[in-house]
Amino acid sequence: MSVVLGYDESPGAERALRVALEVAAAFGEPLVLVYGAAAPGATGEEHRAHREAVREAGRSALARAVAAADEAGVPSAVEVVDEKPAQALLDAAERHRARVIIVGSWGDSPIRGALLGSTPHKLLHLSPVPVLCVPTGDADQP
Repeated sequence: MSVVLGYDESPGAERALRVALEVAAAFGEPLVLVYGAAAPGATGEEHRAHREAVREAGRSALARAVAAADEAGVPSAVEVVDEKPAQALLDAAERHRARVIIVGSWGDSPIRGALLGSTPHKLLHLSPVPVLCVPTGDADQP
């Protein structure tokens, strides 16, 4: 089993990383860090360049999270995938037999999330495993 974390260096993701490290350590599970890197657009050289730029941003973001996991003594794995974040997390959860999917929120209202399709909102409705949505808050709080 594992703990799957959606991570993108946003303030919500930073707080979710701290919580995910606590959960993974408590259960003795590895942490799977996932970055959904689906680039907009469909074809052409511009799309390929954009896709690679998004993937590189994901690898860079996840390197920081891996360093935090190493410091906490939590084994980790990284996945940068060409899917939208919610689908990337659902697929990773299935592949890694996730105990839980953890994501941070951006502080959007529930109505905005429902209308625009936020990743946490999608996961809460589609995931067959528990989803822990960590609210954005003060940096001093876990």
